[in-house]
Amino acid sequence: MERRAGGYQFASDNTAAICPEAWAAVHEVNRTAYAPAYGEDEWTARLRDRGREIFETDCFVYLVLNGTAANALALAQLCRSFHSVICHRQAHIQTDECGAPEFFASGSKLLLVGGENGKIDIEQTRTTILERPELHSQKPRVISITQATEFGTVYTRDHVAAISELARRHELFVHMDGARFANAIAHANCAPKEMTWQVGVDVLCFGGTENGLAAGELVVFFKKGLACEFDYRIKQAGQLLSKTRFLAAGWLGLLANNTWLKNAHQANAIARKLADLLRNDASIDDVVFPVDANAVFLRLGEQLVHDLRERGWYFYKFMEPDVYRLMCAWSVNDEDIARFVTDVKNLVGSRRSPLHARSTLV
Repeated sequence: MERRAGGYQFASDNTAAICPEAWAAVHEVNRTAYAPAYGEDEWTARLRDRGREIFETDCFVYLVLNGTAANALALAQLCRSFHSVICHRQAHIQTDECGAPEFFASGSKLLLVGGENGKIDIEQTRTTILERPELHSQKPRVISITQATEFGTVYTRDHVAAISELARRHELFVHMDGARFANAIAHANCAPKEMTWQVGVDVLCFGGTENGLAAGELVVFFKKGLACEFDYRIKQAGQLLSKTRFLAAGWLGLLANNTWLKNAHQANAIARKLADLLRNDASIDDVVFPVDANAVFLRLGEQLVHDLRERGWYFYKFMEPDVYRLMCAWSVNDEDIARFVTDVKNLVGSRRSPLHARSTLV
């Protein structure tokens, strides 16, 4: 695979190529000239079976094209128009999905709560539920948690269980936005069932794009009744791909031999290494959030960011005024982070040199 100096390694894990295992699986399926369309093929059936194996339960697995569709359609399945969804104010469904959850749920409202490091605070959630006891406000119906969070942190199993217990007490469902679920499982070092249905999660949106696929997300319902006619919802939303076997094949390649976990472990480890090198070698000490998954958030000066971009590095400002995100995909390696850290170190060092100090005073 050709690698560029600089570039988009840290802009997003969506900038990465397809991982070899997924690519090989798609190529192999393409050797079959014809197959049934619209999910009636053998590979889609095998993917459903593989989902049951991974979660160790009789769950119901559906394929959609992307994460926004997965979240929006899953929430629409759980909600009616007069319902509401409680989520963190920095949740992806709030900040980055263009109102899709509200649109597909015919106006169901997002209720925002705070919480440290991107994780919803249980007491704030409880208060939000209790503040809406009657029909003059939209009725809370779902608590949505992002795992791993938008800040790259990971909920513990106990935290998810406590949220689920609160939800059950008030007859709410629990939705997990798992765009980076693989990274969360790799960090928690637990079986997928221990982070989902065993601790009360009703529906999981299991992300594959960030983990090495070209496209395709899984919507996993852990209760049969909740999945009733979800296939019609997928079709109506334009998410039923005619050649579904190619999405399914990529997933089968990703899930075979635990490639999904291997990719996640690699991405998580390289993010931790990047954070350590920036601290120790480049004197960038202000890492804002714990590096649980594959993202490093840090404060950087405007001039340093400008100079790094001049050298060909691309990454996003995540929070004003100066918090930037470096996202490590499955394919980021030691050479990538070494080049980046060297550039940061050289730029920081040049600003501290006596010559540079004198020139800035002129």
